[in-house]
Amino acid sequence: MEGEATYRGTVYPWHCDHVGHMNVMWYVGKFDEATWNMFARLGLTPGYLRESGRGMAAVQQNVSYKRELLAGDIVEVKSRLLEFRDKAIRVLHEMRNAETGEVAATCEITAVHLDRAARKSTPFAPAIRYTALQHLVPSEPTIA
Repeated sequence: MEGEATYRGTVYPWHCDHVGHMNVMWYVGKFDEATWNMFARLGLTPGYLRESGRGMAAVQQNVSYKRELLAGDIVEVKSRLLEFRDKAIRVLHEMRNAETGEVAATCEITAVHLDRAARKSTPFAPAIRYTALQHLVPSEPTIA
């Protein structure tokens, strides 16, 4: 999967569970950090969200675990914007062991753009739409 690097980090010993590999809560946390980096590239920066009274909320998240990550492993997440709709986006993240290149996990997230005062979904601003469309990378076709 090609995509933009949206997270780089390390697996620390306290990220590991009783089996010795990174616990699922840390996979989700690293994907969350990648999501916020991807949002910022689309113009959905913390400043924009605060000043405009807008927010983003995940409404669906699907994680697939492929390979274990262990304490000391270097992690990289690359992300693609799969879909951009009037009020929602869909992002695909791929987490790899940066040393081996093996895919450790994937995560697909659907997030909704919110008006924080009204507490309901709202359309993206035209500037966000314009920037997001530059990042749009539709899904690769499935080969049967």
